[in-house]
Parts: sequence; C-alpha cells; structure tokens
Amino acid sequence: MATQNDLPISDTARPTPSVSASPLSAEINGLRALQANGDHAGAVSGASRLLEVEPTNRDLLLIASHSLRMTQQTEAAFAMLARLEQHHPHFSQLFLERGLCHVARRDAPAAIADLRTAVMVNSALTMGWHMLDGLYRMTGDPTSAAVAAKHVAHLTSVPPPIVHAKVLFGDGEVDEAEMQIRRFLLEFGDHPEAMRLLAQIGHLRNVFDDAETLYAGVLAMVPEHHDARREYVQVLIARHKFPQARDALEPLLKIDPAAHPHRIQAATIQVGLGDFEGVIPAYREMLGEIPGDSPMARVRRADLNLWLGHALKTEGRTDEAIDAYMAATADRPDFGDAWWSLANLKTYRFTDASIAIMRERLDDVATAETDRIHIAFALGKALEDKSDYAASWAAYERGNAMHRASNGYIPDFFETNTREQKRVCTAPFFAERAGWGLDDPSPIFVLGLPRSGSTLIEQILASHSMVEGTQELPDVQRIVHELQGRELNFDEPRYPGILPELDAAAIHAFGAQYIADTMPNRALGRPYFIDKMPNNFRHVGLIHLILPNARIIDARREPMACCFSNFKQLFAQGQEFTYGIEDIARYYRTYVELMDHWDAVLPGRVLRVQHEDVIDDLEGSVRRILDYCGLPFEEACVEYHKTKRSVRTPSSEQVRQPIFRDGLDQWKNFEPWLEPLRTALGPELVKL
Repeated sequence: MATQNDLPISDTARPTPSVSASPLSAEINGLRALQANGDHAGAVSGASRLLEVEPTNRDLLLIASHSLRMTQQTEAAFAMLARLEQHHPHFSQLFLERGLCHVARRDAPAAIADLRTAVMVNSALTMGWHMLDGLYRMTGDPTSAAVAAKHVAHLTSVPPPIVHAKVLFGDGEVDEAEMQIRRFLLEFGDHPEAMRLLAQIGHLRNVFDDAETLYAGVLAMVPEHHDARREYVQVLIARHKFPQARDALEPLLKIDPAAHPHRIQAATIQVGLGDFEGVIPAYREMLGEIPGDSPMARVRRADLNLWLGHALKTEGRTDEAIDAYMAATADRPDFGDAWWSLANLKTYRFTDASIAIMRERLDDVATAETDRIHIAFALGKALEDKSDYAASWAAYERGNAMHRASNGYIPDFFETNTREQKRVCTAPFFAERAGWGLDDPSPIFVLGLPRSGSTLIEQILASHSMVEGTQELPDVQRIVHELQGRELNFDEPRYPGILPELDAAAIHAFGAQYIADTMPNRALGRPYFIDKMPNNFRHVGLIHLILPNARIIDARREPMACCFSNFKQLFAQGQEFTYGIEDIARYYRTYVELMDHWDAVLPGRVLRVQHEDVIDDLEGSVRRILDYCGLPFEEACVEYHKTKRSVRTPSSEQVRQPIFRDGLDQWKNFEPWLEPLRTALGPELVKL
C-alpha cells in the first residue's frame, strides 16, 4: 500500500484562487506555497496560528490536516479532520484527506469507504480515484478498480485548468469555477469538458436555455459522450421538453437498456408526458432488482419507493402510495421527502411511532438540512391532526424559517412587476391590439394563489366530456423568460415593458408557440384543456394578447384561510413567497391589486370563482363556470369526485371526495399565532 509520502501534494491541495480577496486569503495562499515546497512543519505552524482567530475556516483546517499527515502525525491529522467534519461535513476533501490518513495507517476498508465518499461528493478528485484503483486491486475487486482507473484516465486526459475548475464546482465554489472555465474557453477555444462544466453551472443556476445549447455543442463534438448526454437529457426534462428528452435518451437505452439511471430518466419523461400508469410497473421492476441491505441499496430503494408513491398517489391508488412512502422511510428514517409525502396526502394520519421518529430525526444534527425542512412540515401536519396546535405551529414555524433562510426570495421583484404591468397594460393598449393573437379557444387558464381551490375547479372542468385536465404547465412562463431576456434588472425589468414593441406577427407567433408546446400534454385530444399554473395571474395581459379567446378563471379564497394554508404547505419548487407571514401577506396584497387591475382594463375577461361559494352552492357554481366557458351542463361536473384521472397537486386526495366544509376554517385553530398575518393583510382584505 502507498504511504503518505508517495502522494503528490497537488492532488490534495486546493486550487489557488486567481484573486486574493482578503489578507486571510493571501496568508492561506502562502501556506499552500509552503506545502508545495515541502515545508509542512511551517504550514502546520502557520495554520495553527491562524486557526486561533478563524477556528472554523475550511481551508485552514484542511491545510493543517494535510501537513500533519505529511509529517507522519496521523493521529493529530485525524483530530484536525474531526474539527473539519464538525463545521464542514459535506466537504469532499475532508473525506479524501481522511481516506489518505487511513492509507497511512494501512486500513484498506476504512480508506476505501472515505475515498468512495470523496469521489461521490466530487467526482473530479483524481487522487481519490487513483488511490481507489490501487486499493480495489489490492483487495481483489477488479471490477471496481476498472471503474476507478477509467475515471483516472479521463481526468488525466483533461487540461489541468478544467480539472481544477471541476474540483471547485464539486465543492460548491461555483463563482470561482465559472470564472476559471470561462477564462479557459476564451484563451483556448471550445473544449467539450469545459463546455460541459459551463453547462453544469448553467443547470445549477436554472439557466436552462444556455445549458441546453452548451450540451448540444458538446454532443456535436463528442456524440459518444454518455455522461454529457445523460446530463443533457436532465436539462431537457427541466425545460419540460419531454419528447426531445425521450429522443436524446434513446441512444443510452440502446447501449445499456438495463441501467437504472437511464430507466429512471425514461420514467421521469413518462411522468412528464402524463403516463403515470406506465411508470408504476417500471418502478416496481427496478425495486425488485436492488439486492442486499447496504447503505447504497437502501438509498436507491428509498428513492424508487418515493417516486412510486408519487405515481400511485396521482393515479388515486392511495393505500398503495402509503405503503410505498412507508417503505421509503423504513429504508431511510431521515428521508424528509417521504415523510412529507405522507403528510401531503392530506388524508393520512401518522402513528405515534412515526411522530417519534420524525421528532428524533428533526433534532439530529446528522440529518441533512433539506430533510429537516421536510420533516418539520410533516411533523406540523401530524400534530395538527392530533389537535396539538401549539406544537404544530412550532413545527410549521421551524420548517418555514429554515426554508426562508436559504431560498433567496425577493418580494420587491414581484411588486415591481405589478407596477409595470399596470403601467404598460392599459385599456387603450389592449384596444389598439384587439384581435392580434391566435384565434384558438381551447385553453382554459385556472390561476390565482396556490391553496385557493384551483384544483377543485380543475377537477370540475376535467369531469366534462369536452375538457382535458393537464397539469401546471410552464409554457406561459417560458414565453415570459424569452421576453425577459437573460439579463435581469429588478428595478427596470425588460418584461412587461417590451410588450408595446411586439407587432401583430410576434404576438400571433407566441400564441401559436403556446398551443404547439402544450400539445404533448393533451393525450385525450379533447377540444379544450386546462392550464392550472397559479402564477399565471401575473401574466393575464400577455395571455389576453396572444390567446384572446382563451378562458381565464381566477380561483379566490378567503385571505386568512388561503395565506395560512400556504404557510403550512411545503412546495416541491417555486412559491418562495410562502415561507414567511409578512411575505405571504405582501404577496396576497399584490395579487389582489393586480387582479383588480385586470378587472378594470379587461372588464368581464376573467371569471372570479370564490372557493367558499363553490362549497356553499356546488351546482350553481358549476353552472356558472360552464356557462363562462361556453360549455353545456353535464352532471359529471357536479359529481367530480367520481372522475378517474391523474391529479398532481397537493389537493389530489381531497378532490376525490365529495364537497366538504371541514377545511374552510382550519386556520382558526391557529388564531393565537396569526395576528401578525391579520395585521399585515390589513382590514380591507380580511373583511373579504
């Protein structure tokens, strides 16, 4: 086995940033220079001195650990790494350095475990793969050794600046990685691995159009680059380009049709195209192919059971969905998404044993932050169902606080957008452009705030023989992004200010684009279809321009009930305004302000449906909705709960039941804690 002195320093030292941002950065770079020159005693001394002032600094702890190992002070290195793990538990080079310490102690199993973790966190660690290659060969695992050797060969074939940028990216230093890779591309021109890394950065930052273009460029240069193709498929899925994703995935499935990663992507594409029934046997087949009880096997089974549960829930097979979610928690007791998925059924009731597990995992510092957020919301629902409202509120508040701390929500952006919509989208503006859009009456937009009764309206309409229910379609938002452009200016946004610059042909083209892009979701081929994206309320003006004959329904709910329901809901993505009482109130006020504007400049264009009215007079409300949509009355719309269809939203189980009033006043159980919400909404709204 190699000793610590056989290992080159460059494989464990951090790439030196190009710019020293502070005196501390300069000192850290100086310590790295000492290491590069072999002065590890000096590096330990300097790092120890600086750690007295900066005791949690990641780079200092790593420098000290590395140089302690290189001076054969292995136990002291382990102690330093324990400090590093305490403050930076997901840092890839923590595991790399600890693995190398195990190598120094000739403990192959422990070394393999840590080195495997290192390369799983950061696949660009050449030294990690190199050491695994040797260790696997020594312990009689030639298959794993061949995989490690393949990674080593790939990384050593890539220019060092790209590898350094990959290491930075793998450890979350995205800005520095992007700066380095852009500098490389400017200096040396196109390189598939550099373009791939820039695409990965774009994907991470949700700049999907750039990522898609970059991946397409990589595959044009290296068509057989399977990793890039897999990532390309993932970007297409993120852009809801499911037919294109299916085509891009096909070569990978032909090469290795049994591979779970490819089959999981194929299932995700099926889900995107609405084929939930088809993915259920696919998930179950893969579950049956995962043997053993290793940690990796349990994680893989937990993920598959989660996705299986989602598909079963969407198809209305609730008991089976519960079994799948519970199987996921059995394999991973800290799996927050599985616990929340049970809570998100709305009709499921947790046992005391499950509540105890959630409490334990919520308070366990080893539980990942995202899991703790999910568990907090699930625990809030479990305790609410047990009428322990004080403890339930504490759990909801804890989950919201954790999520709000990291989601970067900026309320001013939406308020600026509202002001701009009111400035641009006036009655004369619309009058001058009458008839410009696409003459297609098929879309029915159901919009408003989440948790406002929109799923009930969708289920009523989708029970009609001429209407197809789809999902919350992203296609209006995609057009908005195109109009907005890539350079966001929060103070003077390009959209909606650009709308007056569009001519009749452009407006018509956007309407045609919307219809074409939504067509894959219309599997039943009915004359009308529903787009239930709630945030489309911000774009009623755009919808009216490009689709003047579309129907638009505003789902409205009593403010206190709607806002509290959002506060206790953890959304899969988006809706970042819902994780703070003040944010929710501001957003609700902005929503009402903008809907009042659309009523003023487009009178009669939007049908407002009050959720409480639907509960009080179902048939009357159904007739009113159908009349507005120009549809004949059908009894099936009143008996909506009997309709068999896929429902993807959190209210899926509720709309499969007859109308009930139980949820209208649930917020009153939490009234002692909701006075700040009432105050923030203001008396004119709370009276509604």
